[in-house]
Amino acid sequence: MMQEPVNELQPFERAMVVIAHPDDAEFMAAGTVATWTRQGKQVVYVVCTNGDKGSSDPEMVPARLATIREAEQRAACAALGVSDVVFLEYPDQYLQNTLELRRDIARQIRRFRPDVVICQDPVRHLTGRFLNHPDHRNAGDATLDAVFPSARDYHAFPELIAEGFMPHKALQVLVGMGGGDEANLWIDISESIDQKIEAVRQHKSQFTNTDGLEERVKEGARRTAGERGMQYAEAFRYLRLR
Repeated sequence: MMQEPVNELQPFERAMVVIAHPDDAEFMAAGTVATWTRQGKQVVYVVCTNGDKGSSDPEMVPARLATIREAEQRAACAALGVSDVVFLEYPDQYLQNTLELRRDIARQIRRFRPDVVICQDPVRHLTGRFLNHPDHRNAGDATLDAVFPSARDYHAFPELIAEGFMPHKALQVLVGMGGGDEANLWIDISESIDQKIEAVRQHKSQFTNTDGLEERVKEGARRTAGERGMQYAEAFRYLRLR
C-alpha cells in the first residue's frame, strides 16, 4: 500500500544505522549516509552479526571470514565519512529478535543518542526476484523494538542504567525499502553515488566478479529515483515518533 509521501526529515544532528551484516548498509543507505556526513552529521553503524557464514568457499574458515568482513566494513565506513562502527558479534544466519539483542541495540541507542535511526525492513520476505534474508528481518524487528520502547523507558533493562546508559528517545526512523511500495521518503543521492559505489566495492569478499558493479549500483538507484526529479535515490519508509 502506498504511503503518503514525506518531503524531508525534521532537523537532526546524529544518526544511527543498524543492520544485520557487514555490507547491508552500503546497499541500503550508503548514499544517504554519505550525504549526511558531508553535511556534518554524525553517523554511527551498529552491525548485529559478524557475517561469518557469508561465503560459498568451502576452504574459507568462518572465524577468518568474520575478521575479513569487519575490516571491509571499516573500510566502507571510512569511504562514507563514518567514524564509529559497533560490532555486536552475533553469529551470521542465527539472528533472532531476542531480549538480549534488543537490549544490546538499546544500549547503543542510549550510548550514541541518535535523532534518526535507519533499520532494515522487519516484515518483507520477498524483494523483487529475491528472498529477504531472515537476519535482515530480525535485525529490523529488534531495532524497532529497541527504539520503542526499550531505549526510551527508564525501567526497561535496568542493567543499562547501572552501566550509565540513561534513556533516549529517537524520534525519527527510516526503514529501508529498496524502492518498495511502502516507501514514502526518497533521498536524493545524486551527489554521493560515487561514494556509495566506493563503499560497496570495499566488500570484496562478497563478490566473485565486480565487472559492471558500478553500473548495477547506478541502475538500482536510478530505478528507485523513478520520475521524482532525481538522478539517483534511496527509498525508505519514514516514521515519526512522539
